Amino acid sequence: MVVISTEKAPGAIGPYSQGYEVNGLVYTSGQLPADPVTGELAEGIAAQAELSCKNVGAILEAAGSGFDKVVKTTCFLADMAD
Repeated sequence: MVVISTEKAPGAIGPYSQGYEVNGLVYTSGQLPADPVTGELAEGIAAQAELSCKNVGAILEAAGSGFDKVVKTTCFLADMAD
């Protein structure tokens, strides 16, 4: 198991890592819509979705992977109308 870490995404706020590589598969932790430099949260669902995806992309890149290799993703919404 290899721990994946990058400064291009917010650091983990709990007892876990941004991602792991296990037997050729990359697993990422959930990503808040937070700016990795300032820690500020994006406002509005479109900006939040974009920043969360950008953060996941940075972790995938740090692992030598990318969105073209993603098998599954889950998105949690506070409001289904979004």
